[in-house]
Amino acid sequence: MELDPAALAQPDRYKLLIGGILPRPIAVVSTISPDGRSNVAPYSFFAGVGSAPMTVLFCPANAPDGGEKDSLRNAKPRDEGGTGEFVINVATEAIVRPVVATSEPLPYGESEFELANLTPAPSHRVAPPRVAESPIAFECVTRQIVRTNPGVPAGGNVVLGEVVHVFVRDDLIDERHRIDPAALRAVGRLGGLAYSTTRDRFDLPRGRAALDASLDL
Repeated sequence: MELDPAALAQPDRYKLLIGGILPRPIAVVSTISPDGRSNVAPYSFFAGVGSAPMTVLFCPANAPDGGEKDSLRNAKPRDEGGTGEFVINVATEAIVRPVVATSEPLPYGESEFELANLTPAPSHRVAPPRVAESPIAFECVTRQIVRTNPGVPAGGNVVLGEVVHVFVRDDLIDERHRIDPAALRAVGRLGGLAYSTTRDRFDLPRGRAALDASLDL
């Protein structure tokens, strides 16, 4: 099947993205409003960008009315009315239910922390709290926002943040800063209402050697 995105309705384009790009890691993004009200929400359009400097991104789509979702409203730079900071917390099996609950659309200023019974914990370098129940948190300063279709429902926004501090639970990391995926038990997003775990894993050598490596799937 050959498809022209321009000929498809927006919901169908969305289905192709979430069905074809998977599994997607989940950024549990905590922010704070300029007047000090905390917010937390999950985003599966999320990725690392680079390590020099350490940079990540998450992509909140515009709200159904074309306005900014709370995470974007709070994380955008101060000269645009936000606080210019956010925290990306890692979603794990232990907290997946409350994480998904934070997607509930609440009025601006009402706390998803309270709705989902998650605990805000003080961050080290930024004002927004991290999620205490998450074993990894990346504290970020917003460096750039790319808006693909401002003011239009479902239009995309790329929030680029420089990581200025990292929290990792002690039992997950070794002396070489390697994180144990078996102990982390991260959760990924699939299409529809489906999620995935990272319990099934395999190793492959890099480059040309991968062609001749045995693989039992």
